[in-house]
Amino acid sequence: MWKVKPKVSGQCGIHVQSIEHVDTVLQSAHLIPVFGSGPLLDGFHFAYSLNMFNSYYVNKYADHHSHEIVF
Repeated sequence: MWKVKPKVSGQCGIHVQSIEHVDTVLQSAHLIPVFGSGPLLDGFHFAYSLNMFNSYYVNKYADHHSHEIVF
């Protein structure tokens, strides 16, 4: 698996955001958060995962299509 991080701009650490056209998306990605040493907060909702974690693992073996595209 590969480890990826969101792109950050400048010293203040603002996340770089962009809009991708639907035609440019080749395949969905299976992101697995890199958990820290502490537990998640009570009532943590999965919708906040992209903002809550600093890095992720990309599962290139999620399905056979991902595996074929990567290599």
